[in-house]
Amino acid sequence: MFTLLKKEISSFLNSWIGYLTILVFLLAVGLFMWVLPMDSNVLESGFSSLDALFIVAPWVFLFLIPAITMRSFADERKGRTIELLLTQPLSDLQIILAKYAAGLFLVVFSLLPTLIYYYSVSRLGNPPRNIDTGGMWGSYIGLLFLGAAFVAIGIFASSVTENQVIAFILAVLLCLFFYYGFEFISTAHIFGKVDNFILALGINAHYASMSRGVIDTRDVLYYLSLIGIFILLTKTVLESRKW
Repeated sequence: MFTLLKKEISSFLNSWIGYLTILVFLLAVGLFMWVLPMDSNVLESGFSSLDALFIVAPWVFLFLIPAITMRSFADERKGRTIELLLTQPLSDLQIILAKYAAGLFLVVFSLLPTLIYYYSVSRLGNPPRNIDTGGMWGSYIGLLFLGAAFVAIGIFASSVTENQVIAFILAVLLCLFFYYGFEFISTAHIFGKVDNFILALGINAHYASMSRGVIDTRDVLYYLSLIGIFILLTKTVLESRKW
């Protein structure tokens, strides 16, 4: 399992596409934080805050993570290496977890450079380091859970097709629905008393809760449940070859 995990990470880091997607992520966040004349611009707002990072990052992740995960199973299917992979002394679940862990590693890898933004903003504060460090780490944990959920969705999307483009589009649509779709439905006030329940089904409500710096077990359980559901769905897709 570790060998497969290492192979997945190496194949990504040895390709220019991997570094390009991470570079696009950092540039997009950097533009909103430092360049574009918006409320999120740190220099124009005058507040030492990383709010721009935690507002923009989920929307960039909507495209970045499907780009990372789209090849995980789709490429194996297209290259007819999926049969060889499934004959290895690994269970279907171990194969899925190895690919999932590789995707999660790359999400963490893409977030690490953003700590430079934290250092820069904290130094610009008056006095220096005048920044809500607790809230920042809570937001980072929320962003990490959000990324972990998107990776699980992306792995599932890649397992249902051998076309990487279709896997990418399907993953983007599913991530968008779970991130914002439930909130959109709840704000339409169609289902009355059930609206709050529908809102709680979406990722954004739990991400916003964690971004306040409070790590609630209900939010953690939500993310773990969502990740578990999509990993089990991926396992079901792989096992369908035996039916």
